[in-house]
Amino acid sequence: MRPTIVLTQLALCASPALAFYPWMPKWLAELESKRGLDDSRPNGVSSLRKFGIKQRGNGITSPTPERLSREATRLADKYAGRQADGMDEASLALRTNNYNVMVAKESGKDMTTGIDQDGTDYSYFIGANFGSGGKELYLLLDTGAGSSWVMGTDCTSKACALHNSFGSKDSSSLTDSGKDFSITYGSGKVKGKIVTDKISVARMNLTYEFGIASETSDDFVNFAFDGILGLSRNNGANQNFLSAIKSSGQIKESIFGVSLHRASDGDNEGEISFGGPDSDKYTGDITYTSTVQGKTDWAIQIDAMSYDGKKAGVGGIPAYIDTGTTYMFGPKDVVKKLHDTIPGSESSDGTSFRVPCDSKDLSFTFSGVDYTVSAKDWVSPQNTAGKCTSNLYGQEVVKGAFLLGASFIKNVYVVFDAEKGQIGLAKKSSEKSGSLSVTSTATSSSATATATSNGNSHATTVSTATQTSSGSEASSTKGADADSAADQPGSSSRLFSNTGLTLAVSAVTLFTLLA
Repeated sequence: MRPTIVLTQLALCASPALAFYPWMPKWLAELESKRGLDDSRPNGVSSLRKFGIKQRGNGITSPTPERLSREATRLADKYAGRQADGMDEASLALRTNNYNVMVAKESGKDMTTGIDQDGTDYSYFIGANFGSGGKELYLLLDTGAGSSWVMGTDCTSKACALHNSFGSKDSSSLTDSGKDFSITYGSGKVKGKIVTDKISVARMNLTYEFGIASETSDDFVNFAFDGILGLSRNNGANQNFLSAIKSSGQIKESIFGVSLHRASDGDNEGEISFGGPDSDKYTGDITYTSTVQGKTDWAIQIDAMSYDGKKAGVGGIPAYIDTGTTYMFGPKDVVKKLHDTIPGSESSDGTSFRVPCDSKDLSFTFSGVDYTVSAKDWVSPQNTAGKCTSNLYGQEVVKGAFLLGASFIKNVYVVFDAEKGQIGLAKKSSEKSGSLSVTSTATSSSATATATSNGNSHATTVSTATQTSSGSEASSTKGADADSAADQPGSSSRLFSNTGLTLAVSAVTLFTLLA
């Protein structure tokens, strides 16, 4: 009898999770229904190596919306089963399946590849080649998941029929490990077998152990990607990817840098680089903060939060930085305090907040540096009633912590350093990203802030400063870079990142990119 590795993880939502349920805010569902993209794209992934938005697969109508609490459950389970409270279904709606793909530019650098997305900042993924035949599949980049898997050719689930898949007929080098895996999501399971085969990611070639799914939740019909690339530090059902590429000699250190692109900014310049940060993607220093809450979570402590420069009087709380989540979530009381600093903000349930459509930027402080979240990303576009919604939700997905998805990540360059157990943040080199100011708010955080000067390669020069664990705020400034912002949002734990395209941009800019 084959051994089965059973996980209760949410591979697709916030970080490690158990309940996969693809919810999205109603404002985004409404926006997408108006976009009316008329592009077409063949089922093959390899034909998509061009800039612009293409449509992959056929549209599928999503089932009737169910309670958002299931999304919260999914995210909480993904994060090692930490308990989460419920959320009002009125704020979110199920996503329709457009399979749009906004293909990223390729830098041509070793150990580096572009990060594609769906054209609404809702989900971010990369192309990877599998087996002796080099079959290309899309993999969701998920720093909250430890397992990696793809849809299998023998899978009969609805989602598999709509996606590219991989199996023994595609590769003469595939080896069955004799082990099965099962990952539970909120609305169903992904299960199959663990195999070993050749894989090529970001110009790195290695033999890797991963899962081939024979059964998937139908919720996956709503997304363009064909599987998950787990980038957390924990071991899931299969071999840890970061450990695998280091063991193969491809990289010297288990470090990767991420730059997520905002769709409304034009040509997709999103990128992930393994082995170290890409100096072309950031400017100034990288400031590192030690991770908290265990050795396997990509979580760092928030020192303070502000709106338009006004401190909300909250901080000293962990934040999970998750590329697999779209929006931002936090405990209701803390999220309310931050929204209380926003003139005109209102909420009937403490979960979803109406905010003025001309709201200013938010900022989060880590290790004495303020990182701006553009109103483009935390304020939704207007709905039919002319109202806007905050993409920071009062939903405690991870108990006692914030979950910062693409709404935040799009505004910074992020370095995930598994070697030293730290996360680095820097100002993106793009003029359209958020800004950062080093306003030392040395509050609670047994973190280590490391400023790394921007060089011309992965090599960096470092100087350190440590913080103690407490809650007082000190203030001293080191310089600031203001950045322009526009309107658009991010997504929710697999409430995916949404920078929510402005209709005018999606209709004009995105179609222009198709040429």
